[in-house]
Amino acid sequence: MENIMIQQKAALVIDDSDNVAIALTDLKKGDACLVRYKDREESVKVMEDITFGHKFALIDIGKDESVLKYGEEIGRMSLFVKKGEYIHNHNMYCERGMK
Repeated sequence: MENIMIQQKAALVIDDSDNVAIALTDLKKGDACLVRYKDREESVKVMEDITFGHKFALIDIGKDESVLKYGEEIGRMSLFVKKGEYIHNHNMYCERGMK
């Protein structure tokens, strides 16, 4: 019998207050991604292609709401995003760079 290994699509949450996860592998739209927290795991359906090391929303995040990564605000949303959508500089801004 052939031994077949299935690679789990996974993402990591660094701090419990984070509202984004970091992809640990390239993710394709529609993938079920296992999100690992310190003390639990949950599955999130990815709504867009997301490259290794990039972020996606763990919850719906409204326009001008904070994006939290590593327990810190890293920017704000320039538009509303749904859970599982890609977050990067095309839909997020940093007020520090605007002053």
